[in-house]
Amino acid sequence: MRLPWRPLFDPLCKKRRCRGAFFIVDMTHKIPVSVLVVIHTADLDVLLIERAGQPGFWQSVTGSVDAVDEPLLQTAARELAEETGIVADGRDIVLRDWNLSNVYEIYPIWRHRYAPGVTRNTEHVFSVQVPRDIAITLSPREHLQYAWLPYLAAADRCFSSSNAEAILQLPAMTGLARPA
Repeated sequence: MRLPWRPLFDPLCKKRRCRGAFFIVDMTHKIPVSVLVVIHTADLDVLLIERAGQPGFWQSVTGSVDAVDEPLLQTAARELAEETGIVADGRDIVLRDWNLSNVYEIYPIWRHRYAPGVTRNTEHVFSVQVPRDIAITLSPREHLQYAWLPYLAAADRCFSSSNAEAILQLPAMTGLARPA
């Protein structure tokens, strides 16, 4: 369940309350609130992308909010477009909020991106169904290549356990089934 956003700002300590947690207002560090967008077809093939900075690390679209008051749906749409070129127009390509969040320990190799002492991230899960032949345009500074895989194989390839779990939940969350 998502907590309503209630901004509390103290100009002396520069803290804001966002979705149930306090954050130092600091534009040099990432905010530990992110989205995970599982891209899939009606046949439950899943699009995975390989990270440029960590070859062999395959994942769905992910990204952090840019500001404490950025709506999660906006973050999901922005990251989807930035990382794959897919535009969620709300008509043919519709993001679906699963109203599910995961709190996880930030991998040590990425902790330098966050304020000192921040070790946990809250990830909000979305999905989007697209046609299998949709054009994919990767951001070369972020990703090396992409692959369409049946959902079970996609879950096996993910380096992130929360990403793999979300992919495994696709049939239940979307009501879709893989053709026999």
